[in-house]
Amino acid sequence: MDQKKTGQFLKTLRNEKGLTQEQLAKHFNVSNRSVSRWETGSNLPDISLLVEIADFYDVDVREIIDGERKSEMMDNETREVAGKMAVYAGNEKSNLLRFIQVASIAGVFLSLLAMVLQGLSYEPDLRRSGAMFATFAVFIVMCVTTLYATGLLQRISKHRKAVKAVKIITIIAMAAGTHYLIMGGLIIAFFGASFALSPIKVTHDPADYNTYIHNVKPAGENNEYSMGTRPMFDVFPQKIEVPATEFQIMYYNPWDSQYICYMTLDHGEKYDEEIKRLRAIGVDDYKGIYTVTDEPDGYDIIAMDSDEYFGFVYAMIPENSTGNTKITYCCIVFCNYAPDVNVHKYMPDKYLLKGFDASDNNPYKKKMMSEDQQ
Repeated sequence: MDQKKTGQFLKTLRNEKGLTQEQLAKHFNVSNRSVSRWETGSNLPDISLLVEIADFYDVDVREIIDGERKSEMMDNETREVAGKMAVYAGNEKSNLLRFIQVASIAGVFLSLLAMVLQGLSYEPDLRRSGAMFATFAVFIVMCVTTLYATGLLQRISKHRKAVKAVKIITIIAMAAGTHYLIMGGLIIAFFGASFALSPIKVTHDPADYNTYIHNVKPAGENNEYSMGTRPMFDVFPQKIEVPATEFQIMYYNPWDSQYICYMTLDHGEKYDEEIKRLRAIGVDDYKGIYTVTDEPDGYDIIAMDSDEYFGFVYAMIPENSTGNTKITYCCIVFCNYAPDVNVHKYMPDKYLLKGFDASDNNPYKKKMMSEDQQ
């Protein structure tokens, strides 16, 4: 089959009718470009249109395919078979198109819903920002697909004013989107740099204790470890003046100060004095915060300062330990209802409060953020 010959034959038939490509395109409800592609031979009409074109030009389908007139005409049986084939192909195409239309419209609504839900729970985070950007890209693709599948894109393209309006709206949307994209990128870069340039600091040396805890610098002087001066840290001694049988402080400050500390001090003869100081602080109501249910197994908490936002600082002694002179001090202090590090990596499980959960999507965080939004 010679497509160029067929295309030239179709062009000849159109000229014989005295029609322009635009007039023919309107008659068969196709684009001007489609007619042009038929006549150059780069593409051929669908089989569903072939019989209609043959009837319109009063020629045989075989004449169109062969690209030349023939003396014999297609008999009724051949025409009937071709007609049924065209109807069948049209039905198949129509069913497929209908499925694509429904799927694309559903995709638009689902991607829009996903953007709304992500926006309602959005927090400045590289992963969440990437997810929102990807969802927005999917939304745009689905919108274009829907316009094309429903034929609206083709109709719009025929109206110059509509095309101009779409171009203006697109330019404005792109400008606004670029603005927010740049701002979002700068925010993400800022947070990324903060996390990258703020290493996790871990010390096992008691000599570093006052670098992080109770370190009050002169007014006006920047104090990186200022969180360690909060009243809740009053549970911890002002200085370490007795032997430490275990000691670890983890400090991290990508944006807000975060501490995970534990130390066991042997107070010896000063044990009763320290117990008296701690009992004066007392144990506040900590159960329920971050799903905590009780004190660690095998320990009695003798001092506790808890905060619904910042976490816990507490001191405890072993249960039923006659002659004990050791006290274990622990703190898990952070912001935004979840630390940026794995607590279990820096705090032995035996010192963790029962039921404690400060994972990224912990139930307590969801509850508190839901209350904040009301």
